Amino acid sequence: MSFGIPELAIILVIALVLFGTSKLKSIGSDLGSAIKGFRSAISKDDDEPKEINTEKKSENKSHAN
Repeated sequence: MSFGIPELAIILVIALVLFGTSKLKSIGSDLGSAIKGFRSAISKDDDEPKEINTEKKSENKSHAN
């Protein structure tokens, strides 16, 4: 099931009628900031495990001796 332009336009109009323009604007900005925070958290997580993994490896080597 795919949505075309007419279906998306109908959904947008219904959302506009239900919530109003000011509420949709705040929902959009909140969603955008949430996505930005999620992306920054993912990029931080990509860097941190590398540092943690190297520390664990060095600890394992010292315990093996």
